Amino acid sequence: MKLARAIHFDESDQRVFASPARTGEWCISGGFEFSNWTEADLSGKARQAFANGWLGLETGGRVTFVAVTAVEPSEVETLTGLLAQHFVTYYGAPSPEAARPVAAEEIAQMTDLCEDHAPNTLLTVARELTEAGVREAFRVIEAQDAGLDQFAIHGDVDP
Repeated sequence: MKLARAIHFDESDQRVFASPARTGEWCISGGFEFSNWTEADLSGKARQAFANGWLGLETGGRVTFVAVTAVEPSEVETLTGLLAQHFVTYYGAPSPEAARPVAAEEIAQMTDLCEDHAPNTLLTVARELTEAGVREAFRVIEAQDAGLDQFAIHGDVDP
């Protein structure tokens, strides 16, 4: 089973998101946060979170890039509980037990998205508001094998 972890290439997420995800934390799309948003909600850091932020399951923060990696079933169970509690805390779900099926479905959608990709494949998300609601599109950036020529400098030692 595969899921995705937050990855940072620089400090930009620290500046563009109101609450950045922690490097290495498990992530899902988290598009549900924007289901009732309108253009009036899309300003500043909220716009950035909407436009291309993945949701960190531990912090509730956002990140621009995630990397596909293996996840253990026991970790998925723990993450499902975290997300169910998030639904109670931030969205008014009546209990973690009531929210658990929805949380499990959100995580299952992310594992489905990750399943056919090799480890270390990067994913990005892009969202837009449409008349029908939020539309998400995903971009895949395949992991490249690094060849020796990328690290070695070839030359002649003779003058």
